[in-house]
Amino acid sequence: MATDLSYIRNIGICAHIDAGKTTVTERILYYTGKNYKLGEVHEGTATMDFLQEEQERGITIQSAATTCPWTYEGKEYKINLIDTPGHVDFTIEVERSLRVLDGAVAVFDGKEGVEAQSETVWRQADRYQVPRMCLINKMDKLGADFEYSFETIKKRLGANAIAMQLPWGSGNELVGIIDLLKMKAYHFDEASQGAIVTEQDIPEELLEKAEKWRAELIENASALDDDLMEQYLEDEDSITVDQIKKAIRKGTIALECNPVFCGSALKNIGVQALIDAVIEYLPNPQEVPDMVGTDPKDKSIELTRPHDENAPFSALVFKVVSDTHGDLTYVRVYSGKLVKGTRILNPSNNKREIASRIFEMHAKDRLALDEVGAGNIVAVVGIKNSITGDTLCSTDDPIILERMEFPDPVISMSIEPKTADDKRKLSEALVTIRREDPSFRSEYNEETGQTIIAGMGELHLEIIKNKLIRDMKIGVEVGRPRVSYREAINGNAEGCRGLFKKQSGGRGQFGDCTINIEPYTAEQAQADGLDFEDNVAFVNDIVGGSIPKEFIPSVEAGIRNTAKSGVSAPFPLINIKVTLTDGKYHDVDSSQVAFEQAGRLALREAVSKAGSILLEPIMKVVITTPTEYLGNVTGDLSSRRGMILDTEDKGIVKEITADVPLSEMFGYTTVLRGLSQGRAANSMEFKEYRAMPRNLQEEVIEAGA
Repeated sequence: MATDLSYIRNIGICAHIDAGKTTVTERILYYTGKNYKLGEVHEGTATMDFLQEEQERGITIQSAATTCPWTYEGKEYKINLIDTPGHVDFTIEVERSLRVLDGAVAVFDGKEGVEAQSETVWRQADRYQVPRMCLINKMDKLGADFEYSFETIKKRLGANAIAMQLPWGSGNELVGIIDLLKMKAYHFDEASQGAIVTEQDIPEELLEKAEKWRAELIENASALDDDLMEQYLEDEDSITVDQIKKAIRKGTIALECNPVFCGSALKNIGVQALIDAVIEYLPNPQEVPDMVGTDPKDKSIELTRPHDENAPFSALVFKVVSDTHGDLTYVRVYSGKLVKGTRILNPSNNKREIASRIFEMHAKDRLALDEVGAGNIVAVVGIKNSITGDTLCSTDDPIILERMEFPDPVISMSIEPKTADDKRKLSEALVTIRREDPSFRSEYNEETGQTIIAGMGELHLEIIKNKLIRDMKIGVEVGRPRVSYREAINGNAEGCRGLFKKQSGGRGQFGDCTINIEPYTAEQAQADGLDFEDNVAFVNDIVGGSIPKEFIPSVEAGIRNTAKSGVSAPFPLINIKVTLTDGKYHDVDSSQVAFEQAGRLALREAVSKAGSILLEPIMKVVITTPTEYLGNVTGDLSSRRGMILDTEDKGIVKEITADVPLSEMFGYTTVLRGLSQGRAANSMEFKEYRAMPRNLQEEVIEAGA
């Protein structure tokens, strides 16, 4: 395999649930020779969906990585490929994959076009500035419409989509694709599972349409390059295929356009052309910007790492998977080389790690390597103290690469072990799951004796419950899912005092502090350069030593811990700025514990003065329903305190977009099936926290108290 970085592509396949991502990946593995038979999602035999839960449900739950070879124009390329989930509960898997990829293939359903989760994934890719191309898949589906799907990419995503192919037929009549660059038709032989591809002239009835689309292709490609635009205006016919490819490659890498391809992965049509296009249009590791990081000793100093094997070693951990032979830590190597057995540094916690073994992954199978260079994605065994988002680097030239941001969970439930042995096993298992899944949280509640687990949705928690019971063989009882509410303040409060005084013979306890409190946002914290950990900013404005320096961190700890556990209700208090303005101390009786308690009391006083309000998670819900059930569905949404934002015609169905509180959405899929005789479908993702109506707040506080 080539070590020249120009022969490497790091790509991900991502899309809305059921657009056919995993089937596309399975076909890529088959045609690149990685698999000798085709895996099918609907039969539970897909290579990349190797978890039992994935095979039973026919969905992808965790991202899987593989490496495969591809020969293009006589040269051998290496494609590092990540198949990501489409379900919104596992959006963290997409997030962390996009962070380490150089390019992505966005897959769309040929009948539905851009769907709700497609938009989410597209925005995630925008955030990480990942160049991407599009595949309009499932062109064999009844009602598939290339032009409609193509328009949704332009309108809904605001993408500069450029069609590179047209389908030859559609639905059951789909037999191949038309290449608009070469102006040739390609027939994919069904008997050979699409392996035999025949080049033909474009059928007469499609020629006029193909010429119209080709003219658009040349015009759009010319707009990406000034020299080409000049040539286009002077003599359009003199533009060559290579010039068009070069302009589109340049535009794709610069995030100025998105080439669009089509086919049917299930029917083995168009996949080889898609792999060629990955080589042609998506960047190699040297064509993406150098990695930017900071100096661990001084965060204000910016450092860069070029994508070069001769630079100091740096890599980012993007996934940790527990394994019987030692945890597998998936890393993207950005610069330098990693040799088996080398000592490396995690600058975030200053711990040294040993890369005892290095593997090139193929889903759950692995190939041992002695060393790995920049631009590659591998799994390392021997890493003990690093989690998703951590940097690994050379001990001589440390750097911290930009971390990933993980969303807070929106739903939780209690979980209790059945026996003492189960209790021991449960605490170990939860630590393991937390390392693997950064969007999962768990904590032990001392007062109730319950363990609370929290995640991104009902399905997320159900999968974790099944993992504990079935895979880890732990006996647990689970409670009903609960909504993760938040508390916020209504206004400002000044001069709020916390006095902690205790005298019980001998040395007493004394701590006294005064604070101001105000509503505050992450944007304000960023602008002011303040730490906003757990959505709380703390400012020390003490002058003249009214509280000695050594007690200030105790006041802050008391405030932060109280905010975390809740003040008026047992839910975290967020979006506040607390300013410590004054206080008193006692030479003998003051202690860290006393000032921590004073901070706690001051915050309670401040929240009581400022007034508090409960915030609830609001979900963006997208429902597709046949028109005859529209009234039933909208009526039901209104009864759930839903706010309908948009109703759009999509052929014979209506698509409703609404904001609905999460607390009203438990078990909704089952209700929706009943309302529509099983014909409506829905997807749901977290949108924001919003204030609750007062009458409902009281119910929630009483239930949670």
